[in-house]
Amino acid sequence: VFFIPYYLNARITTVPEFLELRFDRRSRLYFSALTLFSNIVVDTAGTLFAGAMVIQVFFPETDLFVACLGLALVAGLYTAAGGLAAVVYTDVLQAIVLLFGSCLVAYFSFGQLDFSWSSIVTSTEPEKLSLMLPLDDPNLPWLGTLVGVPILGFYFWCTNQFVVQRVLGARSIADARWGALFAGFLKLPVLYIMVLPGVMAGVFLPELENGDAVFPTLVTTLLPVGLVGLVMAGLLAAIMSSIDSTLNSASALLTMDFLRPERRGWSATRVVWVGRGFIVLFMLLAASISPLIVNFPGLFHYLQSALAYLVPPVAVVFIMGLFWRRASATGAFATLLGGHLVSALLFTLSLFDLLALHFTIIAGLSALASVLIFLVAGGLGSPPSDHQVSRFTFDAKTTERQDALAWWQDYRLYAAILIVLTIALVTAHW
Repeated sequence: VFFIPYYLNARITTVPEFLELRFDRRSRLYFSALTLFSNIVVDTAGTLFAGAMVIQVFFPETDLFVACLGLALVAGLYTAAGGLAAVVYTDVLQAIVLLFGSCLVAYFSFGQLDFSWSSIVTSTEPEKLSLMLPLDDPNLPWLGTLVGVPILGFYFWCTNQFVVQRVLGARSIADARWGALFAGFLKLPVLYIMVLPGVMAGVFLPELENGDAVFPTLVTTLLPVGLVGLVMAGLLAAIMSSIDSTLNSASALLTMDFLRPERRGWSATRVVWVGRGFIVLFMLLAASISPLIVNFPGLFHYLQSALAYLVPPVAVVFIMGLFWRRASATGAFATLLGGHLVSALLFTLSLFDLLALHFTIIAGLSALASVLIFLVAGGLGSPPSDHQVSRFTFDAKTTERQDALAWWQDYRLYAAILIVLTIALVTAHW
C-alpha cells in the first residue's frame, strides 16, 4: 500500500538502491551487504536444509551435505540459465502443486481424527491450538508475537530483495499491489492446510520428534502412493523456488550495487555471465553452511533468530525514511550502525546467558533502540534535499492517483478485506 508506488516510481533494480535515493550511498551499500549475507547464510542455507530434510524422509541414508549440494546444483543451474523469469514462472507452477498437496494432507490428517474438531481439542494441549502463547513459551511468546514478529515480517515482505524483486518486475503499480495482496490472501489458509495438520500429527504420530520432518512424513504416511510422488515433487520444487529466488537476489545485489556495470561499461551479455558466475559461487557457499543448521533447535529457530538480530535497524530506517520528512542520511547510517551495535550487545548477553529473552522480544528491543537512535541522530548532517523529500517520502496526495480503474479493481477494497479476514483469523485462534 505504501512502499510499492515509491519503489516502482524510482525505477530501482535492487531494494538497497532506494536507500541511496532517499539517503546516500553509504546506507545502500551497508544494507546491500547485509542482505547478501542473510540471503546466503539465512535464506538459501535454511531452505537447502529444509529440502535435505525432505530427501532424508525418502532416503534416510543420504548424507545431509550431499542432499544440500544436490538441491543447490539443480536450483542454481536453472536460475543461472533463466534469471528472474525462470524464478517467477517456476514459482507459480510449484505453488499450485504445493497448495493442492497441502489441502490433501490437511484432509487426510483430519480424517485420522474422524473429521472431529472436538477430538483435536480433547487430544491436544490447549497452547498448541493458540496463536498467543505464554510469556515463557520457548517457541513464540505472546509479547514476541506482538512486538517482534511485525518487525521481522516487515523486513521480509517489504525490504528483502528475495521477495521484492517480484514486485520490481511488475508492469504497473496496480499490478504490483494486486500481486502483493494476492500473496497476502494466500497466507491465510496456511494456518489450516499447513500448520494445523502438524498439530494433528502430534495426536496420531506421537513418536515423531523432529518438527522439521512433520510435513514430509505426513505426505508419505497419509497420501495414496500415486500422489506421494507428485506432492513431494511439488514440495521439493517449492523449496527450490525459494533457493532460486535467493540466489538470483544475491547475484543482482552484488552485480548492481557493488560492481556497478553501468560505470564499467559492461555489455548486457557480460553482466548476465558475471551474475551467473556469482550464482554458482553463492550456491556452493550456502550448501557448505546448511548442514550446520542441524545444531540448532529447529529450522524456524535458526531462520527467525538470525533475522531478529540482523534486521530491526533496517526496518526502522525504511519506515522512518518514508514517513519522516526530516530524516537525514547521517541519521540513517548512524541508525544502521548503532542499531547493529545494540543487536551485537544483546546477542552477546544472550550467548552468555546474561539475558533470558526470546529472540522475537529482542527484535522488538533492537527496533525500539534503533528508533531512539534515529530520533537523536536524524537531525545530524545535511538535511534531506527537496528532491529526496518530494519523491521519496510519503505524501497521500501524490500516491492516490487512481488510474481509470473500476471499483472492483481498487487495491484499497482488497486491503480492507484482507485486514478484516486477518483480524477474524487471529481472534478465532487467539
